[in-house]
Amino acid sequence: MPATFLKAVLLASTVCLSLPVLSHAADMAPAAPEPTAEEAIAASSPWMLRVRGLGVITHDSGTINGVPGAGLDYSDTVIPELDVSYFFTDNIAAELILGTTFAKINTNGSLGEIDVGKAWLLPPTLTLQYHFTNFGAFKPYVGAGVNYSMFYNQSEKAGFHNLDVKNDFGAAVQVGFDYMLTKNWGVNFDVKKIFLETKWSATHDALGDISGKAKIDPWLVGAGVTYRF
Repeated sequence: MPATFLKAVLLASTVCLSLPVLSHAADMAPAAPEPTAEEAIAASSPWMLRVRGLGVITHDSGTINGVPGAGLDYSDTVIPELDVSYFFTDNIAAELILGTTFAKINTNGSLGEIDVGKAWLLPPTLTLQYHFTNFGAFKPYVGAGVNYSMFYNQSEKAGFHNLDVKNDFGAAVQVGFDYMLTKNWGVNFDVKKIFLETKWSATHDALGDISGKAKIDPWLVGAGVTYRF
């Protein structure tokens, strides 16, 4: 039998005997590690949604021109709120806050408590946030931005007419946190302060034309659910 043929047979036999060993070694190789929660979140979509229950707590301050010692009160409310966030990086995000509420307006001080009317308020607020990412699933953030408050469906009580609360801009600051339960789902707690002072006017049967400033400056305190795409 030629030597070349014998070498080929020996080589083939060696390869065949080695296959089970190689297969077993492959089975014993360590699996690729699962991504950490932080890595999974970092690999997520840049979009995030939150749905909150929101308490709107007003500052209760205002003036009525020409009536010394007279002021205004505004009612507090609880409303649903939706916000949409976009992450430019793991740390920097922009958040648009959407919700609508109403405020009952009453006089106080020297005029006593008189129901003036009610105004609905749509206060879209855009903030730029910094998210801290070195606390694992706990993700606190701070933010600041601008608010534009639009008053609509304004209505007067008996004795008042032509109630007009002006739309206006205000500054906003916030602090809050998300606690991520999974890659996508978490819970959220958030506090915002909006610095809002606007002008208002109305006509009263006895006082005639009246006007003043409404310093609303609400606190927005919310808790809800976070979803990261």
